[in-house]
Amino acid sequence: MPTKKRKYKVDLVIPVFNEAGVIEKVHAQIRGVVDALPHDFRFLYVDDGSDDGTAESLQSLKQADRRVSVFTLSRNFGHQAALTAGLDHSSGDIVISMDGDGQHPPELIAEMIELIGHGYDIVQGQRAAEAQPTFFKKWTSDTFYRFINTISGTRMVAGAADFRAMTRQAVDALKAMPEFHRFLRGMITWMGFRSVILPYHQPPRVAGRSKYSLGKMFRLASDAIFSFSLIPLYIGLSSGLVFFALAAVQLSWVVWLSVTKNTEQVIAPGWSSLMAVLLIASGIIMILLGFIGVYVGYIFQEVKRRPVYLLKKEE
Repeated sequence: MPTKKRKYKVDLVIPVFNEAGVIEKVHAQIRGVVDALPHDFRFLYVDDGSDDGTAESLQSLKQADRRVSVFTLSRNFGHQAALTAGLDHSSGDIVISMDGDGQHPPELIAEMIELIGHGYDIVQGQRAAEAQPTFFKKWTSDTFYRFINTISGTRMVAGAADFRAMTRQAVDALKAMPEFHRFLRGMITWMGFRSVILPYHQPPRVAGRSKYSLGKMFRLASDAIFSFSLIPLYIGLSSGLVFFALAAVQLSWVVWLSVTKNTEQVIAPGWSSLMAVLLIASGIIMILLGFIGVYVGYIFQEVKRRPVYLLKKEE
């Protein structure tokens, strides 16, 4: 006789920001999939300080579907913080995080749950290569992942999104990591739980436009680099050693000129070269001080122990 499959309690964590008129369609798409599955589902929507009609849209969803819970943050804390809020308030055997714009296909939910049932702790969604909307975004994404994998000891999957399923054990382990600057993709990889990659083709947004501006992507990349690597400090240190070696060469050259009595003919014309070296060395020092300043700033924000987010309302 075939083994009876386990019935799970599954939490769907969905951060939203200014998605009025979109989240209703996304919810209907997800319901069309999960209502046919033999598991108990709960929808955890996190309103990340929306200033349009998203709050009203979520209230309508809650009134129409008793499985919906709404968590409203006091302001816009960012996608990673909103996702953290949803994970913190989850209680299911399996927690699946996905975006509220329709670009994470709900058709994969059943496969994610099945893979969890096969013993995986994390099922990580990975965008197919052709899903990148522009050459610039594809190039920046590939460059970032190559760079972060080179400088850090935590290998991250290129094209990985915040579309993943995790067991309760994995979620609890993630909740035990309270750092302020959060790059969840790296943190989850760092935990080392048994994981599997699930590729998917990213559909277009249901409506509206992406809220992930270039500035937000840069801040996310900065959090990843400075949270997972000390290489920037070593770059500055290595540059300092290089210029120390050049200074030694310069000193040896001047001593040689002094011995051969050629200082008057040669030293004066070298003024421009010396100034160039001084300017470059000063630039390296400033870059190194900048790196140190960023790390000190991160430490300053961590030691204050401010919460990653503030919850205004839970319904």
